[in-house]
Amino acid sequence: MTATCPSGQHSHHDVYAAQCPCRALLDLLTNKWSALAIGALEDGPQRFGALQRRLQGVSPKVLTQTLRRLENFGILDRTVYPAVPLHVEYSLTPLGQSAAVPLNALRSWVEENADHAFPPQPATQ
Repeated sequence: MTATCPSGQHSHHDVYAAQCPCRALLDLLTNKWSALAIGALEDGPQRFGALQRRLQGVSPKVLTQTLRRLENFGILDRTVYPAVPLHVEYSLTPLGQSAAVPLNALRSWVEENADHAFPPQPATQ
C-alpha cells in the first residue's frame, strides 16, 4: 500500500521500500517503549516520574530517549512550567492521538492473545 506524500518531497510513501523515510516513523511506533508511552499518555498529560512508574521496567535513560524521539517526530509535546523545582509535562499531539488508536488496538490484542502465543512449557520432573 502506498500513499501520496503530502509534503511533496517524495512521489509516494511505501514502508516496504528500503529508502522510504516513513520507515523511521514505523520503527519509532513499533518500539515497545514508544507504544507503551503513547498508551500511558492517552489519559492526559503526565510528568516523567508518573510515566516511569506506569511503564514498569523502563530505565530513566531509555524513557528519556524514547520521549525525545517521540517529541522530535511530533508525536508528543513537552511543556516546561517555570517553577522550583522545574515542572515538565508530556502530552500527545493530534498526530500522537491518531497514532494511539491503532496502538491501543494492538495492545488490547496482545493482552487478549498472549496466552495463545506462548505454547505451554512441558512439566519438569
